[in-house]
Amino acid sequence: MPRAKVQRKSTAIDMTAMCDVSFLLLTFFILTATARQPDPLDVTIPSSTYKLKVPDLDMGILSIGKGKVFYEIVGKDVKMSTLDKMGEKYSIKFTPEERERFGVIGAFGVPVQSLKQFIMMSSDERTKSNIATGIPADSTNNQLAEWILQSRTSVAELHGTSMRVSIKGDAQEEYPAVKKIVDILQKQKINKFSLITSAEGDAK
Repeated sequence: MPRAKVQRKSTAIDMTAMCDVSFLLLTFFILTATARQPDPLDVTIPSSTYKLKVPDLDMGILSIGKGKVFYEIVGKDVKMSTLDKMGEKYSIKFTPEERERFGVIGAFGVPVQSLKQFIMMSSDERTKSNIATGIPADSTNNQLAEWILQSRTSVAELHGTSMRVSIKGDAQEEYPAVKKIVDILQKQKINKFSLITSAEGDAK
């Protein structure tokens, strides 16, 4: 007796559920993502053959160039805590809106007395106003040392660890400007820090 042939049918997969999940994930990432702030100080970093990834948390980055010093605190919670401590130190009251806006700002380089005005500006206004004259680091008005100290204290209180420090110096910057920053770090007994460079093969 001949064997009956079973008719083959193509397999149909319903992708509706997967598409729904994909769009939900995409929407979530778009709404929760934070746009990277433009670097206010154009720094041409020197090249190096040594490669080490800069950590994404508990980090303070000092940018040096054109005779100015900018500071970036990595981590929104640490930024806001540091701002509160600086406000107490210099008797400046920051509003909840100012704290939130400061929490998403990248590098900044203004005296603390101009910080409220700087925070409420848009990115374009900050660039055009030339308000970013650098953080004072003089012996009589060493606000930079205070920023570093307070951010280190915030990291220790919030995350129970030590803050790491990196220096991003312009390749053409004079040695005394860099040495002044290193002296500030050493006075706070920070003898271990990273120098941010570009890969040797990428330098042209």
